[in-house]
Amino acid sequence: MNWLHGAWAVFMKDLRLELRSRYAINLLLMFVLSALLLVLFAVGQTAIGERVQAALLWLVVLFSASIGLGRSFISEEERGTVLLLQLNTRGSMVYAGKLLYNIVLMLGLNLVAVGAFILFLNVEVQRLGLLALTVLLGALGLAGATTLLAAIIARTASRGPLLPVLLFPLLAPLLLSVVGGTREALPGGAGWLAASDELLALTGFTGTVITASVLLFDYVWND
Repeated sequence: MNWLHGAWAVFMKDLRLELRSRYAINLLLMFVLSALLLVLFAVGQTAIGERVQAALLWLVVLFSASIGLGRSFISEEERGTVLLLQLNTRGSMVYAGKLLYNIVLMLGLNLVAVGAFILFLNVEVQRLGLLALTVLLGALGLAGATTLLAAIIARTASRGPLLPVLLFPLLAPLLLSVVGGTREALPGGAGWLAASDELLALTGFTGTVITASVLLFDYVWND
């Protein structure tokens, strides 16, 4: 119970600070909407296939995540509260709280991105349940990978541009799987059976990344 209370306290602290400043929320919303509007103007009336539609959606989400999800640890360094957290909480509590915060941000980001994507590009969703599950697993995988990398780069001098550089090679398998799963949910896709490999890959990637992060986070946080 003490561990859960500590992790929840870290999550609520970040959530309250974000709701007060709205820095990451505004940044993510502006980037997603601007990128999707740019895609809309570039595509125009041209018909694009399901694979291209899915790839465009997840490229926007991926770039948005690389910009906004690293702020939770960087803000701790900027406010000088890292030592306070180290003295009063265990590393696993900090990771769990930050992970939950990033998951909430990613789910909100994905909801806005998918809704705007369907609205602006007039995309028809054939299998809403498959799309929702793909978006959920993609959000968990993105948050899991980003949380550990954000803790690593928060103490470096090049905090801003370093996260995307480290994040993109790591997320290549996840990007391929979410694009495949999203494509199968759109018209012309083969549905749940065809997307089973992508869903299994997403589940395995998410579980592996979060497990490795839990095992490594204490070394990253305390050293």
